[in-house]
Amino acid sequence: MNLHEYQAKNLFSDYGIPVPIGHVVSSVNEAKGLKGDAWVVKAQVHAGGRGKGGGVKLVSNGAELEAAARELLGSQLVTHQTGPKGLPIDKLLIETPCDIAKELYLGALVDRARNQLVFMASSMGGMDIEAVAASDPDKILQVAVDPATGLQPFQCRQLAFGLGLKDGQIRELTQIMLGLYRLFIEKDLSLVEINPLVITGEGKLLALDGKINLDDNALFRHKDLEEMRDPMQEDPAEHKAAQFDLNYVTLDGNIGCMVNGAGLAMATMDIIKLHGGDPANFLDVGGGTTAERVAEALKLIVSDEKVEAILVNIFGGIVRCDLIADGILQAIHEIDLQVPVVVRLEGTNAEAGRELLNKSSLKGNGLSIIAATDLADAASKVVKAAISSSKGKN
Repeated sequence: MNLHEYQAKNLFSDYGIPVPIGHVVSSVNEAKGLKGDAWVVKAQVHAGGRGKGGGVKLVSNGAELEAAARELLGSQLVTHQTGPKGLPIDKLLIETPCDIAKELYLGALVDRARNQLVFMASSMGGMDIEAVAASDPDKILQVAVDPATGLQPFQCRQLAFGLGLKDGQIRELTQIMLGLYRLFIEKDLSLVEINPLVITGEGKLLALDGKINLDDNALFRHKDLEEMRDPMQEDPAEHKAAQFDLNYVTLDGNIGCMVNGAGLAMATMDIIKLHGGDPANFLDVGGGTTAERVAEALKLIVSDEKVEAILVNIFGGIVRCDLIADGILQAIHEIDLQVPVVVRLEGTNAEAGRELLNKSSLKGNGLSIIAATDLADAASKVVKAAISSSKGKN
């Protein structure tokens, strides 16, 4: 789960990290009510590149502030991270501008290769850290935090020296990093970034921007953070899937995939590609699924207009294949299914599941279900079905 910049900065402030004075508004009238001569108006969307996309504006009076708010609120912001449709802007963060002497980068994430939290810093702040890593990797400084001891002040000083900070700035960076570390651990973050972390004209450090990603698996411990979720910034299908405890990711292809288990999902997508097809999604219904969840999963796949065929690939272990079959039939009866469904069932009660599907097809109710004997057979059949379905539409 991602947070907006203003939400990240509220957490920064709670942990002693300096941020600019700012106000969050969701209407033009709220923006008009602010007093001051100059402001930075920042669109609140879950994407980087806002400045290049026109989502950050410097205004010098009330009239310009009102015009900027009127232009941004209710519009879609398109950046290199949003895709062509963009993301809706329903809130603005309006901040007091500051005198910027230098821009730095500071971030922390979980390095799964090391099994440690790693802090990264760079003197090339304000840029995409991925671009810096590609063009000038020596400019990225790192320290790994031993979970047994936690972040140590000497590690903070190590990064400060590498960034060329001096005297009080070293102490300030130490306090910022220690605050970020406490925030990361206590709130179960998966990533935090300050880009840029600026040195002001007065030589002080200030978090000019903030990005926080939360670990979804730990949200049950942080109901206050879960309430910060903004569904408008998420893929509608992925948001709906989360409500049914389904692991769903939208992709660009035309073959819907429903499986149980992430590993099986990856294998299914791979074999579809091997047979010349293109997956439309990653959908894992989980190991202990029910007929109702299967039905919702199938409805979710069908809601994607790009889908021209569906592959249901279930290996029954904990889950019973006859329940999967029941869920498939339940969903097909509830929706106007216009695409073929290829079903491969193996494992617990697989025979019963296949018999249930076969009997339903024999009743003359027009169900477009194609049985498959194994994974390769299923992939081959669903790719052919998608091609036929596509030709039928044209």
